[in-house]
Amino acid sequence: MNFAGKTALITGSGAIGGLGHATATILAAAGADVIITGADPGRGARVVDDVRGRGAGAVRFIPADLADPRAVERLAEEAGAVDVLVNNAGVVPFSATADQDLAAYDAAFAVNVRAPFILVARLAPKMAARGGGSIVNVSSTAAGLGLPAMATYGATKAAIESLTRTWAAEFAASNVRVNAVSPGPMATAKVVAAMGPDVGGMGLTTALKRAADPAEVAQVIAFVAGDGASYMTGAVVAADGGRTAI
Repeated sequence: MNFAGKTALITGSGAIGGLGHATATILAAAGADVIITGADPGRGARVVDDVRGRGAGAVRFIPADLADPRAVERLAEEAGAVDVLVNNAGVVPFSATADQDLAAYDAAFAVNVRAPFILVARLAPKMAARGGGSIVNVSSTAAGLGLPAMATYGATKAAIESLTRTWAAEFAASNVRVNAVSPGPMATAKVVAAMGPDVGGMGLTTALKRAADPAEVAQVIAFVAGDGASYMTGAVVAADGGRTAI
């Protein structure tokens, strides 16, 4: 994979040990200039320092609260020319449907669906004007599996998979590819702290009988984003340890 001369914006990348951090690290190592974004400038600065030490390209941080549509618009403006957009940021509410707090429901759709919608609406035409680009949306196995207490989250990810297909059709003529990667249980630093390395036993539900390291999923995102996947658009690629196959 070679991303030299390309700029990549990865949302949800402002924390050490997450999927966004892992994706930024791989793209930077492959030569990309990387834009880190998150809500906490202090944590974001630590990610920038770490990623900067692993790649030759420029690395910078843009703070943005993706629940605020005005902040998402500013992020798109400040990012400038972007060749690769990874819509990774996500809110994961756990609640039975009857107990779901509506503010949390709205927040999940704002971050997981509306923010990617705004970013694609603003950045994909700019990609098209420069000859093309690549967008990768991070979905989840929850989009296609009925998982108790994850009705809201699963619905947001089903929406992002539908948007992936629509955007692929909409922007194909402009050489802007749009795909999704669907992880299964993943041992991010935040999840491990809360649930342990087996993600509360969810890793055992996969064919491989373990949760993913974020870097394993990030490698798939990087491949789909890169020129090696030049004939892929509108695809949802499972990186779930066989969870959806069994």
